[in-house]
Amino acid sequence: MIGFADEALIEVRSGNGGNGCIAFRREKYVPHGGPNGGDGGKGGDIIFTVKRNLRTLAKLRHKHCFKARNGSDGQGWNRHGADGEDCVIPVPPGTTIRDAETEEVIYDFSTAVGDETFTYLVGGNGGWGNVHFKTSTNQAPRQANPGIKGETRFLKLELSIMADVGLVGFPNAGKSSLLTAFTNARPKIAPYPFTTIIPNLGVLRVDDESDIIIADIPGIIEGASEGLGLGDTFLKHITRTSCLIFMIDCSDENYLTAYDTLCNELEQYSDELMEKPRIVLCNKIDVDGAFDRALEIQQKIKEAEPETKVIPVSVMGGRGMKDAQKEIVSLVNELEKRLEEDSFNSSSEKENSFMAGRAYIDEDEDDYVQYPGSE
Repeated sequence: MIGFADEALIEVRSGNGGNGCIAFRREKYVPHGGPNGGDGGKGGDIIFTVKRNLRTLAKLRHKHCFKARNGSDGQGWNRHGADGEDCVIPVPPGTTIRDAETEEVIYDFSTAVGDETFTYLVGGNGGWGNVHFKTSTNQAPRQANPGIKGETRFLKLELSIMADVGLVGFPNAGKSSLLTAFTNARPKIAPYPFTTIIPNLGVLRVDDESDIIIADIPGIIEGASEGLGLGDTFLKHITRTSCLIFMIDCSDENYLTAYDTLCNELEQYSDELMEKPRIVLCNKIDVDGAFDRALEIQQKIKEAEPETKVIPVSVMGGRGMKDAQKEIVSLVNELEKRLEEDSFNSSSEKENSFMAGRAYIDEDEDDYVQYPGSE
């Protein structure tokens, strides 16, 4: 797994505020100069920001402690201490920030738009200089505030790959070959189990304006949801995909139970995975007898899940691949359209709710008038 990291434990510290200064005017012809101690500077913040060019959390594993700078102390002549520099921590899209002890989710970048930022810890405020403590009865105060200390937290960062489509299947079912055939990805392909040991991403170019991101995770084996094999480690990477592509090896003797076993493992891991729309690809139909097996699988799934498309294909031979690509693109487009409609309806509901309780000024009247429902 060299080069890939989907978890990191880090310590973060915001900066301390600078101390306020105790100082007095010392001028030749002003024997009793008043206080002029400046305020301390504010400590730096801890800020997380999404960087689209990052793909893993590997860089955060090499540096375990991230500190913002402390604010500088105030100085005489009312000079304000310099604010401490913020500590900006870049993370890839799909990163979830959790409390390392309680596992509570602090922030989730799964829906990040652009280079989104999140200020987690705010640096301590600087202390007041003695100029603030001058009163009519205390013209020369020898009092100043210390800066407020920053905060320290221990965090667990988790990365879930952001993709439109997740490939699901047993080892050596042909997922990596499919990724190579459809996208620009070049994963390792070999005729033995667990060739894929890290998630691979590929881009399926639909047209000049749209792409589909496909994620291939290590093959799932029976018991993966309980930690067996490699699948359990990476199942979380398909929890945020829009839909799933099941790959069934029709040359395998367990071809008829493969789909049920895969569904059971996904359900054991997360009910949410089983709710995702899916397409089933029955692969290796160029092997003797495999095409008939694909038709048998197709009939079985059709009876249980009439809405699920089952397509016989040969990834290596190219048979059925155009139909498979067409169905994948159609499903993703349909889900995106549905998501846009839901987002629009949600925005309309919020706007109507806001307008129902909003006050406005009637141009013909001097009084405020409220919409019905605002009380």
